[in-house]
Amino acid sequence: MDRKTFIQNAGIIGGAAMLPLVGFSALKPPKYKLGYQLYSIRDEMAKNPVATLKALKAMGYQDFETYGYEAQKNMFYGFSASEFNHILEDLELTVNSGHYGFAPFIMQSDDALKRYVDRCIVGAKAVNSKYITWPFIEPEQRNLETYKLMPHKLNLIGKEVTQAGLGFAYHNHGYEFKDYGGTHGFEIILNETDPEYVKFQMDLYWVMHAGKYTPKELVAAHPGRYVMWHIKDMDKITRDYSELGNGSINYHEVLPDPVASGLEFFYIEQGGNYAVNSKESAAISANYFKKELQQYL
Repeated sequence: MDRKTFIQNAGIIGGAAMLPLVGFSALKPPKYKLGYQLYSIRDEMAKNPVATLKALKAMGYQDFETYGYEAQKNMFYGFSASEFNHILEDLELTVNSGHYGFAPFIMQSDDALKRYVDRCIVGAKAVNSKYITWPFIEPEQRNLETYKLMPHKLNLIGKEVTQAGLGFAYHNHGYEFKDYGGTHGFEIILNETDPEYVKFQMDLYWVMHAGKYTPKELVAAHPGRYVMWHIKDMDKITRDYSELGNGSINYHEVLPDPVASGLEFFYIEQGGNYAVNSKESAAISANYFKKELQQYL
């Protein structure tokens, strides 16, 4: 489906989510915690998680998204889930979302998937997360056949997670927007999953990188469904990741309205291509966000 048809089918093109953010100042959206995806600083987390969290807190970050949960051991970063939660409480930090490894279960039985989901729920609840998030699929899975299988798996996970009192979201990259004879993976996932059980974590960088739609257009087509965002910049030459403010994405124009989006949490992210190192990049992005983008969120 082409861009125009995708938006027109939503029946709301030109609606609230398409307006500039300044038009929503009267709505007074809630102020969100400054969030960071910990995978962005994975080298430091591997060496000293506690010191890294303290350093990020000093930069102004308050909420984090986890990665690398060890489901069999119920551990985060070498700590039991309860120990890690105590660390977070002592530092007055939160982890409202976590990325969990669902990709291997696409071709496995529903029972195997449910067992893994149950372990993820245990871990997420132990650290007081609000969302369990599906972060990616493997390169060999990025095809039309897999996308057709995914809605069933996503609905299954979403129902289990929702019944446990948590939320479930799918995180996009750019590969979901590859065209397959008039459709694409993101459209299949979006239209064939139950909005009650499956929300989305919109990666604004990857939406812009794919170039098929803008974030505002996606929100206009499905308002209320994008409960989380990932915010990162794009290198002006290579289109790789970059620190906020160093790249080509004009977030003053790109950011959707958070109320129309249904936004609950956002996370700054930079998976690599650091100007100096991962810690310095986190600081650069935090400073830019507070100076230029905090006004919107």
